[in-house]
Amino acid sequence: MRRTIILFLMVWLAVGAGHAQESPTPSQPRIGLVLSGGGAMGAAEVGALKVIERCGVPIHCIAGTSIGSIVGALHALGYRAEELDSLFRSQRWAQLFAGGNLVGFFERFTTPGDTCDFSTLPIPFACVAVDMQTQREVVLTRGSLARAMRASMAIPGVFKPVKIDGRLLIDGGMLNVLPTDVAKAMGADIIIAVDVQQKDHPTRHFSLKNILGIGGFLDWAVSRPDWRKYNANRRLADIYIRPDLSGFSVLDFNASDIARMIELGEKAAMQHEEALRELKR
Repeated sequence: MRRTIILFLMVWLAVGAGHAQESPTPSQPRIGLVLSGGGAMGAAEVGALKVIERCGVPIHCIAGTSIGSIVGALHALGYRAEELDSLFRSQRWAQLFAGGNLVGFFERFTTPGDTCDFSTLPIPFACVAVDMQTQREVVLTRGSLARAMRASMAIPGVFKPVKIDGRLLIDGGMLNVLPTDVAKAMGADIIIAVDVQQKDHPTRHFSLKNILGIGGFLDWAVSRPDWRKYNANRRLADIYIRPDLSGFSVLDFNASDIARMIELGEKAAMQHEEALRELKR
């Protein structure tokens, strides 16, 4: 993988410039950061981000799903990894989720009530949700950033769907838990993916919808289109960071678990430190 990245960069540099700057010129590759869904295990994404920052890798766009949309949106707004580390360690997540006013919480970090084009943020950003009625993926790229973050993590049975532009939206992880394809569509040439999913899923190519005459959730549960997308999207990552979070779950929001998962995310990213520094060079 390191050799592939080096060759890719050599081609880009040979085409044009060699001008090192944070905003890429047309002859320089755009680097995208992709953050997966995974509930509390998203704390590991913060740890990985600390290493990416230390290596000096410029990020030109961010795509996230569910908890990855929260980490990603805040980083896109300009919050550094150390600030996100403090947030994850200090926030009483259980009480926050029980209270249900997540939009209000997110508005503490954004401008309440404001709408914008997410491509105009300090780092262009997009997040993924799912239309509850059509069962199709929705990529959110403008509007209220706080509501977009909330919609992307509207876990069915846990949080209410979020109404945006007349659509009821639920957690994007139902269809696209690792949105590397979204980053590609945003113009990313090289993708760094942080994946806190802990299981490999076989791809299934069948559906009982026509056989049983039953659609909706049953069809999704049997054919698992999210697994097909997940397996395909993993292959789009040039640097694939997958922390070993064995023994942790999406609900482990207590302080000691959060601290440990941040450390594990950092440890996993450090295994790719040479490739990350190569991107900077």
